[in-house]
Amino acid sequence: MPLPANATDRAHGAQAASRPRERVFLTAQWRDLVTLNYEVAPALIAPFVPRGTELDSFDGKFFVSLVGFRFLRTKIYGVLPLPFHANFDEVNLRFYVKRREGAEERRGVVFIREIVPRFAVAQLANLAYAENYVSCPMRHEIRLDGDGIRARYEWGTGHGRCSLHAEASSAPAPAADGSFEQFITEHYWGYSSRRDGGGTEYRVAHKPWRVWHDASAAFEGDCESLYGVDLAQVLRGAPHSAFIAEGSPVKVFSGRRI
Repeated sequence: MPLPANATDRAHGAQAASRPRERVFLTAQWRDLVTLNYEVAPALIAPFVPRGTELDSFDGKFFVSLVGFRFLRTKIYGVLPLPFHANFDEVNLRFYVKRREGAEERRGVVFIREIVPRFAVAQLANLAYAENYVSCPMRHEIRLDGDGIRARYEWGTGHGRCSLHAEASSAPAPAADGSFEQFITEHYWGYSSRRDGGGTEYRVAHKPWRVWHDASAAFEGDCESLYGVDLAQVLRGAPHSAFIAEGSPVKVFSGRRI
């Protein structure tokens, strides 16, 4: 069960103080995060679990999330803007793991596939973090209507075109302590598997996000080429839940081998 937000902040502060000095690799803003969550059997995602981590669950259930969002004001080392690559969309399919480091339990995310429209961004992420990025044409549409929001992300071409969309009418609010939304949004580590059998670990820092809780959302498209037959079948089904997160500035720290 996640810690309450204020307890989480204190815990992160104490844990950060005990770690070696970290280097910021990238700063950006992540905004308008549309999140569809699907319950899955653990055996389906077990082959993707990096060495040194184990699957994380909520109320004994395991989930994958399809997430679309905007990457804005991207800078390398927090100071170097990427010419023509500062603002772009991303859609990723992810699941949740945890790892014990001494007395600290690190709750993190593993990406099965990440999609961006910029080839250079995909190559940089794959080299720096051993991630699973690919590039293809993408577009988004965000509409704010009073307190409500409509968000849509599209990617691919021709018969391989996919879309992720959601809308909500009430005002965004912080995720409740111990809630499913808090579980999904407050994993602050990233993990990936390397070709040599090892793993990569990196930390992501951001403040807790406000979310639109009453979102109605759906995924459409043929995604077998991206995710394989079994995961594509999961995404064609009804999601367990959906919400839209407001987002915030983020810091992504340099990775290390585990």
